[in-house]
Amino acid sequence: MQDLYPSRQAPAAEMLPRQDPVVHREWSKDAPISAQQAVAFDRDGYIVLEDIFSPKEVSFLQRAAGELLADPAALDGDTIVTEPQSREIRSIFEIHRQSPVMARLAADARLADVARFLLGDEVYIHQSRLNYKPGFKGREFYWHSDFETWHVEDGMPRMRALSASVLLADNTPHNGPLMVIPGSHRTYLTCVGETPDDHYLSSLKKQEYGVPDEDSLAELAHRHGIVAPTGKPGTVILFDCNLMHGSNGNITPFPRANAFLVYNAVSNRLEKPFGVEKPRPWFLAHRGAPVPLAVEYGALVEAVPA
Repeated sequence: MQDLYPSRQAPAAEMLPRQDPVVHREWSKDAPISAQQAVAFDRDGYIVLEDIFSPKEVSFLQRAAGELLADPAALDGDTIVTEPQSREIRSIFEIHRQSPVMARLAADARLADVARFLLGDEVYIHQSRLNYKPGFKGREFYWHSDFETWHVEDGMPRMRALSASVLLADNTPHNGPLMVIPGSHRTYLTCVGETPDDHYLSSLKKQEYGVPDEDSLAELAHRHGIVAPTGKPGTVILFDCNLMHGSNGNITPFPRANAFLVYNAVSNRLEKPFGVEKPRPWFLAHRGAPVPLAVEYGALVEAVPA
């Protein structure tokens, strides 16, 4: 397959134009988001959905996340990533297969229908994870485009995926919230440096390859600005796969926890990685023939036993 988005091959970074739509379906009155939200996603690369879950549902999700964090021995050890120089949990991957509550969340129509509309296709879960940023010790996530990694190391051919970050704790301006560069999703910023074997073993703690250069980041930030969407538990931040994003460390006493669900179009199934010989493991990228999500309707609490 032709590589439309080469990266980590040239001696200097390049800013290449996006070759895929952002919103893949024309808005109509039966769309699951408003016309204004569709325009905003196309323009900025992200939207924020508020109050789509009831307080009871939010508490239900928070308990499920707490159970995952409280009993790591019950999880597949490969899916747990700890903080650098610490045993504190940083991320738990494949949560939709290790928690029936998270599986139901992934299939919930309030998320999945929006993903199907924006991507113009049936969808499946490419990756899921719980990101936890503990108080005082939570480290930063450096600036990056998810698509650059998913393309180079996983083999995702086109920009037809998005992430849903479901806030499970208050995300404030102080405890290391997600930061995005709105509009950056329309520029594909290539990275420099050949990717070492089994790069994921270190990159999930601290990424050194597939990292944008500072000059290009500064140019994007000066051109578009930086926004930090915040919100109460239950808020959902939907963002395009190529949106440049990151987050600061958390030196407050207030932990931050987010459930991340990555929706990919079934027509955008993974191919051979475009920049490495060995693809990343199963818990980071679903390989093989994708099965479209069976979208679920109704309240989360009613659908999944406690």
